[in-house]
Formats: sequence, structure tokens, C-alpha cells
Amino acid sequence: MPENPETPEPVLTLRKGPVLTVILNRPRRKNAMTDDAWALLGETLRAARSDEAVKAVVITGAGGDFCAGADLRGARSRQHPLDRMNRLGDTAQALYDMPKPVIAKVEGVAVGAGWNLALGCDLVVASTTARFAQIFARRGLSPDFGGSWLLPRIVGLQQAKRLALLAEFVDADEAARLGLVTWVKPAEEIDTFVEDLAARLAGGPPVAMAQAKLLLHQAAGQIFHEALDNESRAQVINFATDAPAARWAFVEGTEPCFEGRWLLSHQTEDRT
Repeated sequence: MPENPETPEPVLTLRKGPVLTVILNRPRRKNAMTDDAWALLGETLRAARSDEAVKAVVITGAGGDFCAGADLRGARSRQHPLDRMNRLGDTAQALYDMPKPVIAKVEGVAVGAGWNLALGCDLVVASTTARFAQIFARRGLSPDFGGSWLLPRIVGLQQAKRLALLAEFVDADEAARLGLVTWVKPAEEIDTFVEDLAARLAGGPPVAMAQAKLLLHQAAGQIFHEALDNESRAQVINFATDAPAARWAFVEGTEPCFEGRWLLSHQTEDRT
């Protein structure tokens, strides 16, 4: 996906129906991001969250690479370093809190915060060209953008230490074996695959999927009965949202149409 020379913004968006594609747009730097670029990404994600027309999000990079992390040669703000890192954390939190499904489409390099950006997405589709590294140790740094939390939960503590301490590159196939990539696709197939995947997610029940994400996120810090209680509360909401349409479609042998509407409020309005 080439850079638009007339649009030098570091983050671009492209809407196709209910799917929003967010493009990291600094291909001359392998989409390494400045402080301001990270902040703009956060703003873009928060805007997508509040846009009811957006049902699914794809994050990708321009020019054949996903993201080379932070641009160490780029302009730095004059903020205190802790404030700068907190701004970066705000963007990572915006991604983590996104109730809509998010797909990372990864081609080329995804290193440092760029790899952790991909790991913060719900699903990762990697091209066979993709190469990943927790590059931080090579730069005298430790993981950020949520990597210290995400990695051990995906691969276990020992493999997380290997990736963080050695900062070695892994290819797409090894990343998939470790559970860090959901699918690996040839470069000529990845666009079609992601487009179809995003359309399927966008057509799903938005409230139920948002709750599924939240339940899975919360479960990492809960005991079993707390997870069961949360599941019960979520299902009660689903019973008054898209579940009735899904049940009726099942009985009728048709495909459900999910709208994410709170049915009880409409019933109340109909009675008044």
C-alpha cells in the first residue's frame, strides 16, 4: 500500500462500508512512528470506537512494511520522557479498549512497539514476508506498548523472556507456531483474505462481540466464579439485543441480521 505523496499525514484512514482501514503512512521509515504519529493513531482509534457506522477495524502499514516501532531519528516532543511514554500508553490503551474487532494485517517488518501494536489487535494476519522482533534490547530499552503484558499471556513466560532478552527476529511461520500470528498468507492472497475476514466480523453481532472481547480481557485477572458472574451478566444483555434474531433465524433456517439494538427500549417505546 503506497504512500500518498499529497497526503503526508502519518496515519490515514480508508472506509469501505462498515470496515475502517487504518494505515500507518511513513513508508520511507518503514512506518516507524514519531511521538505525534503515535498520538494521532490513538485519536484515530478513539474516533473509530465512537463511530457507530464502523463495525470492524484493520490496521496495516504503507509501502510493504507494518511498523518499525518508534522512530528514534524522528523529532521528539519537549515533554518530560514520562509524559511522552504515558501518551504512548494512552494509544496502546485505546487499542486494548476497542470494543470492535481489530485485525492487524502485517507485511514486512513489525518490530518493537510495532510488533506490540499488532499483538494488541484481536487477530493477526501475516504475509509470508513478515518478520517480527522485540527489538528493544538492541536499543538499550525494555518492552513498551503493552508488550510486557501481552507476550507472556500469549506465549508463556519463558518464550516471552527469550523474545525480549535476545531481541532476535522470527519469521511469520515461527510467529504462528508460537501463537503470535493467527494466519499466515502468501503476499498475493493477504489483501483478499483480510477483506473477507473484516467483512465477516463487521456482519457479526456488535454487542455480543464487544462483550466477548471484554470477558476474555477481564478473565486474565479473575478467579473462575468471577468470570462466570461476568458471563451471566453479558448473556442477559445479549438476550435483549441480537440473540432473539439469531434464534429466530436458526429456527427458520435463514441467516440472522445483527443490528446491535437494545430491544427492551423499543418495546417500551412501542407501549407508550
